[in-house]
Amino acid sequence: MTAIHAEHALLPRGLSRDVRITFSAAGIERVEQGVPPEAGDERHRFVAPAMPNLHSHAFQRAMAGLAETRGPGEDSFWSWRAEMYRVALSMTPDQVEAVAAQLYMEMLEAGFCRVGEFHYLHHDKDGSPYADPAEMAARIAAASAGTGIALTLLPVFYAHAGFGGTAPMEGQRRFIHDVDAFARLMERARHIVAGLPGAVLGIAPHSLRAATPEELKAVVPLVGGGPVHIHVAEQVKEVEDCIAWSGRRPVEWLLDTMPLDDRWCLIHATQMTPDETVRMAEIGAVAGLCPITEANLGDGVFEAPAFLAAGGRFGVGSDSNILISLAEELRTLEYSQRLLRRSRNVVAAPGQSTGLNLYEQALTGGALALGTASGIEAGRPADLLALDLTAAAYLPADKVLDHFVFARGIRVDSVWVGGSRQVEGGRHRRHDEIAARFARTMAELAG
Repeated sequence: MTAIHAEHALLPRGLSRDVRITFSAAGIERVEQGVPPEAGDERHRFVAPAMPNLHSHAFQRAMAGLAETRGPGEDSFWSWRAEMYRVALSMTPDQVEAVAAQLYMEMLEAGFCRVGEFHYLHHDKDGSPYADPAEMAARIAAASAGTGIALTLLPVFYAHAGFGGTAPMEGQRRFIHDVDAFARLMERARHIVAGLPGAVLGIAPHSLRAATPEELKAVVPLVGGGPVHIHVAEQVKEVEDCIAWSGRRPVEWLLDTMPLDDRWCLIHATQMTPDETVRMAEIGAVAGLCPITEANLGDGVFEAPAFLAAGGRFGVGSDSNILISLAEELRTLEYSQRLLRRSRNVVAAPGQSTGLNLYEQALTGGALALGTASGIEAGRPADLLALDLTAAAYLPADKVLDHFVFARGIRVDSVWVGGSRQVEGGRHRRHDEIAARFARTMAELAG
């Protein structure tokens, strides 16, 4: 049993003063408000729930910063994808595990506690299955276990290169399954997840480009009541191709055709009409936003004000993992809205703290999308974040998250996942070991 005392803590009903939190691996046991610290309590200025990261492709951490040279023409998501395929085709299982461990360590040091791994690098380099069809998923699980980050594993069904069942491209050979083979992968993934404390199994049809309607309807039931994630409406070309195929836009097609509810997380959705935005919010599907990646790839800007006004929920993810920063994901989301609208404090109601609202919204939506619970409350997982306010000791509590998101100086001090501290003083407990393995792996890939 561990007890920490927070001068201020972010509880489900807002900020509270003098909060004593008692927890163990079983979860948060007791939350007391307005009480002094007891002998032996660990003391912190500001404690909040740690944040879920709802969308990650771990192997792409190996290409961070390597796709920023302009080609002979106009660069786009599609030219970036060609470089991503090159990296995907080069990695061994050992290398994937080393890169994922580095990534997950960076997530923990940034204040994330759980990752939704949208996992589609399944097969050997030549496209043939490994003896264990879930070899790569097991490596993701090993990286999760070795770093201490909680895992929502989202095995990806990927069968086609384009709408209407187009044959897959050669560069996609490590991703491809038919429905029967994917069912076998899901069964193995279920066993892998069962061996990880706190882990959740979801499912991820890659996109409407990669799965036909018949395949989509066949694979979604394989996860039972678990989370369902899908890339959708990320690019203008994707929308145009979907209309050419079906006569409807991607989000419109999903809303009209699939039984969407709050188990579904629509990743990106940066190309939506006002009607789609409101319908998506009303049906309860979570918007999976990846603001740093969406900016890096030139995807577009999510229609946040209308979505939130209709009761929509969102979470944030790091997607291509070019930069791991909880604060910057939230900041980029808000700044994209400001630039688009030439306004300030867009993702907040009048009189509301923008940093606090961004944090609370991403916390609630992210946990829902990953099939878990969040919040500093008895019975919830002990996934906690303590901020170091040394460089901004003058701040009142109601300005801390604004400063964390929009300014400099406040950093992550400690992170607990499932009641176990993984980060202390801003450093992961295995930082040097994991970083050294990653450096060796990157040297191998560069060679």
